[in-house]
Amino acid sequence: MLNKFRDITTFIFDVDGVLTDGSVYVNDIGEQTRAFNIKDGYALQLAVKCGYNVCAISGSRSKIAMHRLNSLGIKDVYLGCSNKTETFKVYINERGISPMNVMYMGDDIPDLGVMKLVGMPVCPADAAEEIKEVSQYISHISGGKGCARDVVEKVLKIQGKWMGAEAYSW
Repeated sequence: MLNKFRDITTFIFDVDGVLTDGSVYVNDIGEQTRAFNIKDGYALQLAVKCGYNVCAISGSRSKIAMHRLNSLGIKDVYLGCSNKTETFKVYINERGISPMNVMYMGDDIPDLGVMKLVGMPVCPADAAEEIKEVSQYISHISGGKGCARDVVEKVLKIQGKWMGAEAYSW
């Protein structure tokens, strides 16, 4: 199964429940915030530096998510997506990416359609059962706790890119 990691050129992540633990913190004036894992951030920016396509597709409209992902060098961020499958199709068609070379990490029902189209559907340990059923790899780590790092690290290691020169510059 890990041999499939060898063909990955593109990482696509859901945000809430994958890059965050799914919690939304609301302050007394109604502003919402989320917590992101620093180890996920390290792996994501490293994947960008190593030349992988890195993308986020989310139903959320969080400006915080956009800011965090852009700060990691991720420019392909699609927020407020009511149909993730259509967004996915446009993204891969515009960039000439084969779905077989895509790893998509999702955690809940809105991710199911995309996960059925990619070469490597994966999920965090605490994903919905329907998502686990279609996943070819289930991380031992929950959403927002380093599950993105887990899968990015596996791909980079199997492709011999984990401890390259890019790894030492943050």
